[in-house]
Amino acid sequence: MNTAIKVDIWSDVQCPWCYIGKRKFEAGAAAFDGEVEVEYHSFELAPDTPVDYEGTPVEYLSQRKGMPVDQVEKMLENVVGIAASVGLEYHYEHVHQTNTIKAHELLHFAKAQGRQLEMKERLLKAYFVDGAHVGRIPDLADLAAEIGLDREAVVAVLQAETHLADVRADMAQAVAYGIQGVPFFVIDGRYGVSGAQDAQTFTNVLEKARDENGDDA
Repeated sequence: MNTAIKVDIWSDVQCPWCYIGKRKFEAGAAAFDGEVEVEYHSFELAPDTPVDYEGTPVEYLSQRKGMPVDQVEKMLENVVGIAASVGLEYHYEHVHQTNTIKAHELLHFAKAQGRQLEMKERLLKAYFVDGAHVGRIPDLADLAAEIGLDREAVVAVLQAETHLADVRADMAQAVAYGIQGVPFFVIDGRYGVSGAQDAQTFTNVLEKARDENGDDA
């Protein structure tokens, strides 16, 4: 009897490498001839970001990283090219830099409804491809409704901060694991894969976990 390999992924919805890494992981998992169970966990890259940041992503990154604007522009151009290589069409000219705490709370609500994977994909696409706002409750509720979640229920739980403790628990677990950047993949509770690695890397680790589980049986 084959048991699914559990994969816990720490990620942020405004992390370009997290969306790229998601696609590469999905390709690696598709090439794996076993079952995979995925759960996403919250990681805030910039918890001090205001919900309605007035500047552009270029200005934000230039200020935050202390880099010249032209250097940031070249960095983002490179990221856009890598995203395109995995089928993602990033539009940084339309991105709304924001605080992602409410998006993480929404992901926990979606998990409780059995819709976390769909919600994660919709939030990433909203942020990087569609130019939607993923920091404000009404906008998040609209996105949640698109995948079939109850809009009024989403508004209520986000206003009440029902899942804030769950977000904090994810962050605490990340600290315990020593995770300092995302995406970070914990496979079968024993293997850590950092960053948007090639698909084959994920396939290899999944196979290793399965084979070792067979040895332990």
